[in-house]
Amino acid sequence: MKHKLNIHRKQVIAITITVAVLLALLAWKVLKPDDSGTATEPGVSALTVNVVTAETQSWPQQLQASGALTAWQEIIVSPETGGLRIAKLLVDVGDSVRRGQVLAELADDTLRAELRKQEALQAQAGASLAQASTNRQRAQSVDVAGALAPQKMDEYVANEATASASFASAKADVESARLKLAHTRIVAADDGVVSSKSAILGNVVNTGAELFRLVRQGRVEWRAELDSRQLAGVRAGQTARLVLPGGTNVEGKVRLISPTLSTATGRGIVYVSLPSGQGVQPGLFASGTIELDAMPALTLPQSAVVLRDGRSYVYAVDSVNKAASRLVTTARRQGDRVEILSGLDGTARVVASGGAFLSEGAPVTVTSAPTAAVQKAGAK
Repeated sequence: MKHKLNIHRKQVIAITITVAVLLALLAWKVLKPDDSGTATEPGVSALTVNVVTAETQSWPQQLQASGALTAWQEIIVSPETGGLRIAKLLVDVGDSVRRGQVLAELADDTLRAELRKQEALQAQAGASLAQASTNRQRAQSVDVAGALAPQKMDEYVANEATASASFASAKADVESARLKLAHTRIVAADDGVVSSKSAILGNVVNTGAELFRLVRQGRVEWRAELDSRQLAGVRAGQTARLVLPGGTNVEGKVRLISPTLSTATGRGIVYVSLPSGQGVQPGLFASGTIELDAMPALTLPQSAVVLRDGRSYVYAVDSVNKAASRLVTTARRQGDRVEILSGLDGTARVVASGGAFLSEGAPVTVTSAPTAAVQKAGAK
């Protein structure tokens, strides 16, 4: 019995060894490298790519800035006469007005009565002047042979001069009354848009009190704040582009640069004229860029730059068509191109797109390369 158990145990062991050998042979057959070498043979490409070379283009430098939108100039509309009641208000906030347009009218009953009084006094002074002049002429005609004493003739002449002065004074009073009457019509000093109104119907106004405020000619400007180093490169006439809070893009021109810096912040103001409309309103705060003089820029398509871990890379293809990553520093962007500051020269062949799917040293198949004509057209 014991002999039979030993034989059975030996048979089980032999079968187990045989099965293990067969499994090992099967695994070796499955995992054996393909003799054709199509999957892992060196030199076979992993990806088909287009390549480009960096182009040198003339790009304007850009300064980032922010600041408030304000009126180019403001017009304060105030009455030139006081003590009168506001009888009519003819405009409201937001209205566009023209130079000389009536904005409000003051009650003028008192001034009209004053004008009639002054006109009567002028007529009275005119009558006195006419009488004095007639008396002087009559005396001169009688005194042909010295019949009148010289003192009497001097009296007639003096009376006429006094009457003439009184008439001139009365005439000036009439003109003054008419001017005060004209001042009851509050008019716009120039074209503009009403930005605020403090006038109240029925209120008695004082001379010089603000009734309206206008944005002169409806012009709004962006006052961008820059430090002294940045201000050195800004010139009048340069283009500025800003983004309004609502997302609207607006283009303007630099009008002038502040000649002084703030003693509190050490920054100066660049005044940028903006087009009317397009959501441009005083009081908004916006950020944007100012384009300085153009300088050469080494550029690539933005699709050639791969962002990884907060850094920018491009994949350059060497003479044997293997891709290798290069760390680059980017700067300005314009359209679909980006400026390369460092990490790349102008002769390197760079994968135009799809670099994110490549690995270090991966073989590639190049389907196209930039021609001299293309480079020349891009540089222009």
